[in-house]
Amino acid sequence: MIVSTVVAQRRALFILALTLVVGASRFATESRAAGAFAVGKCGAYGQAYDYPAEAAARAAALKQCKGDCTAVTMKRACAAFAVDMANPCGAHGYAVKPKISSSLNAATKKCYEFGGKECVIRAWACDARG
Repeated sequence: MIVSTVVAQRRALFILALTLVVGASRFATESRAAGAFAVGKCGAYGQAYDYPAEAAARAAALKQCKGDCTAVTMKRACAAFAVDMANPCGAHGYAVKPKISSSLNAATKKCYEFGGKECVIRAWACDARG
């Protein structure tokens, strides 16, 4: 089968255009792939995701969190925060993992490890491809 030059050129242009679109979308996702999660006492939290830099994400998360809060960064990951509903100012746990299911499980487990009796997820966030 012989393919005409015009058809071959059109296919080449189509493949080039498709490659550029995929590359640009990947660049946009990766360039905004910094996030942070802030946790504090009595169920306080703040979250920021898809920021261009970790410092900006951390500042935004801390700004949302009321009180004395600790911030952890997440880059292409998910974070979760669990509190003890029996005593919201008591035990809590948080985790940052590559997938949401892992972070939810780990945060709940940490809450129970720190003495929680009725641990539930208070908040969660994923950044970019987490």
